[in-house]
Amino acid sequence: MNPNTTTVLPGLRISSSDHERLRLLVAAVIQSQPRLREKLEPLRAELERAIVLPAEVIPATVVVMGSKVEIEDRESGEVDTYTLVYPDQADATAGRLSILAPIGTAIIGFAQGDTFAWRTPGGTRQLLIRRVEPPAKA
Repeated sequence: MNPNTTTVLPGLRISSSDHERLRLLVAAVIQSQPRLREKLEPLRAELERAIVLPAEVIPATVVVMGSKVEIEDRESGEVDTYTLVYPDQADATAGRLSILAPIGTAIIGFAQGDTFAWRTPGGTRQLLIRRVEPPAKA
């Protein structure tokens, strides 16, 4: 990736209920574990730039909490499928990815077809949201 290139991120849409719950989660974790402040900064920044909408107007192709998402690493071609969940529901063996994981934070609010760069512990990755399945209705 050219360091002189500016990446414009696609508009991030999030439901008002997910936005509120995630804001409270970030605040609670920072309050109880201040050393995690830097780790949570990307999620806090995403929540700040998000367009907050009623859940019923968010298209089914937008990644929300509970969505099943197929992600492609544009450089390696590797494809992974995750269900985006809150930390207490995370289970890597079952493909349930915590919103607090770097990729979990990266995908919230993006839509099927969006491509973007995201910094992970392994370096910056160019990611494509290949497919989004909305959360199962309760």
